Amino acid sequence: MSDGPITFAVDDRGVATIILNRPEKRNAIDEFMIEALRDAIQEIENHRKARVLLLSGRGKTFCAGADLDWMRRVADYSDAENLEDANKLGAMLLALHQLLIPTVALVHGAAMGGGAGLVACCDIAVAVQSTRFAFSEVKLGLIPATISPFVVSAIGARQAGRYFLTGESFDGNTAADIGLVHEVVTSDDELGKMGEDFVNQILAAAPIAITESKKLISDVSNRPIDQDLIEILAQRIANRRSSAEGREGVDAFLTRRKPGWAE
Repeated sequence: MSDGPITFAVDDRGVATIILNRPEKRNAIDEFMIEALRDAIQEIENHRKARVLLLSGRGKTFCAGADLDWMRRVADYSDAENLEDANKLGAMLLALHQLLIPTVALVHGAAMGGGAGLVACCDIAVAVQSTRFAFSEVKLGLIPATISPFVVSAIGARQAGRYFLTGESFDGNTAADIGLVHEVVTSDDELGKMGEDFVNQILAAAPIAITESKKLISDVSNRPIDQDLIEILAQRIANRRSSAEGREGVDAFLTRRKPGWAE
């Protein structure tokens, strides 16, 4: 897709790119962007060659949060329409969070409200130091409900207790300190270079192992470390060792050659 609220493509390497494409609106989210994002994420999920997703924003801002015109339209919805609209946003965020391939957010300018929620949904996030972040919903009489599970998972309940309640803004360094982003750079050029570095590292890794590692993180989070868990994990690594991909990776390492997926 080349027009509309996003642009989307998958190149020959299997690198998918989604670019938020409403620069005149600071890439603010509305119902049309939500639908376009959900469709693109579904297409990536079904794309046999897609191996990594880069998410960024066109223009001076990554994403300014909710579009005010959209908020005005929602105010006139019936209760049922309002709930349906909110569920569509939640479904899109969940689809991004659960995408089987690694997702990398490249953030500049600002990431407010739902924009910061998109960042939290991604596996890896890099931000320009000057980027402004905020969960400012309380200043509008709202709450960051739909994005909350993803943000709290990223920054923890203690940090959410500050930033959800004050609505204050913070920069890229603070975003890194609290766990919302992983790396901070000083310019947009460096942002693109670091994004490419992550792409290269991911493309050098085994695709199925990456998918299973993503699932592993979800499965072991917030559950007790007990004998049942240890046995489940032992079975998983045993399965990987005997898999075609696992055998190829070990053999390539021992014979000092590139594995098939990295050629």
